[in-house]
Formats: sequence, C-alpha cells, structure tokens
Amino acid sequence: QVQFVESGGGSVRPGGSLRLSCVASGFSFMDNVMEWYRQAPGKGRELVADINQQSDDTYYIDSVKGRFTISRDNAKNTVYLQMNNLKPEDTALYYCSAPPFADWGPGTQVTVSS
Repeated sequence: QVQFVESGGGSVRPGGSLRLSCVASGFSFMDNVMEWYRQAPGKGRELVADINQQSDDTYYIDSVKGRFTISRDNAKNTVYLQMNNLKPEDTALYYCSAPPFADWGPGTQVTVSS
C-alpha cells in the first residue's frame, strides 16, 4: 500500500522559513522521482518541485526558484522541501507524491501571513 505522510508545515510571517518532510512507503523509493505539490484555497493542485532518483536533477516552478530547495534521503525514504523567504502567495496545503502513483497523503498546511 503506497503511503505519503507529510509534516513540517505551520504559520510563519513573510520572509520566514519552513522545512517540510515527507516519508513514503509501499514502493521502491530510491527508484522513483519524487515531487512536491501544493494547493491554495480555491485553486487547483500545482507541481512545485521534483527531484530525480540520484538527486542530480531538480525542477522548480518559476515562482519558487531561488527560495525553495528540494532534497531527498533514500536511506530514510524521505523527501524534503526547504522553503526560505516565504511569501503570502505560498500559503497552501503541500503534498508529496511520486509520478507512477495516484495516491495522496493528508498534506501539511503552510500559512504565510503578517
């Protein structure tokens, strides 16, 4: 059974930082690209970042480039999202996933507000 469990969200002021974690299980983590998505209130889910199996290729949407960093620890089946210089428009429910699977975890809420 494929599972994703996200954590690390919270409420911060603009300019603050958070580090999200996602522990995956039920599949071969080291053999899969890992992704972070987010869904803001009233909007669709969007891909924020992804990382390949060897951690030598990453992708970011333009709005987070230079502020967010995705990383992974294959020994711990965990993918991370370091988020710096957070902005109010980063407020969303954040999820991790892997492309072959249609499963979603509960997500972790990030709220950026002054």
